[in-house]
Amino acid sequence: MQDIPLATPGCSIRWRSADGQSSLYEGDAFAFLDSLAASSVDCIWTDPPYRLSNGGITCSSGKMVRVDKGPWDFSDGLSKDHLFNTRWIAKCYRVLKPNATIWISGTVHVYLSVGMALLSEGFRILNDVIWEKPCPPPNLGRRCFTHSTELLLWATKAQKGSRERYTFNYDQMCAENGGRQMRTVWRISPPGQEEKTLGRHPTQKPLALVARCLRASTKPDDIVCDPFLGSGTAALAALGLGRRFIGCDSNAEFVSLAKVRILESQIQQSGFRNKDAR
Repeated sequence: MQDIPLATPGCSIRWRSADGQSSLYEGDAFAFLDSLAASSVDCIWTDPPYRLSNGGITCSSGKMVRVDKGPWDFSDGLSKDHLFNTRWIAKCYRVLKPNATIWISGTVHVYLSVGMALLSEGFRILNDVIWEKPCPPPNLGRRCFTHSTELLLWATKAQKGSRERYTFNYDQMCAENGGRQMRTVWRISPPGQEEKTLGRHPTQKPLALVARCLRASTKPDDIVCDPFLGSGTAALAALGLGRRFIGCDSNAEFVSLAKVRILESQIQQSGFRNKDAR
């Protein structure tokens, strides 16, 4: 089994698993990706900045609130935002194995740029998966339709016709869909209160969404990476499925939240195992 790639320059380790095969880092995403060995990661699942914080308003828990998430989500303008996406996606290409895949979530604010960056850096887009939210917040401005979806782009380094074969667990996806081919529209509820009891992240994704992506595209012991760690949902999904994980975020508060969520998950799993043993 290949050892987990270790990030050191420009990054500080904040958590490592007992077996040394999974870790969380605090630091810049670019420095983190630069420190990883080339062709060392099996899958990337990441939720980059959407650049949608523009002083607007939205509805949260029945209240009018600003959509500003933080300085990391402010736009630097079309050209600079696209350059940012192109740069980090190019670094992802370097660290992924020849048959690896990458999942990137986004909204209209970012996925057009992300899609073009994927293509320009040599990736082959396999699917665009629509995440449909059953109960989206209302559109307070009443000048366009209610935003009720986000998009996941799934791409691979393996080119069509090459000898490299990316992982797609087709039979498992069919089994989860009642024996039928799974389509690209997934109706999944946003994170409930039970996923936010330890803390909140402004763009947190549901564990069910990320776990389905990883069940579809990875194998046990694969190395999953997230350079925009956030609250650590990708880490929870990977570790819960018996994959290894390495991730990083520049925000110390987010990394701490991810660590706490992992530790709490391990405690719960240990408790379940102890009950089963009795």
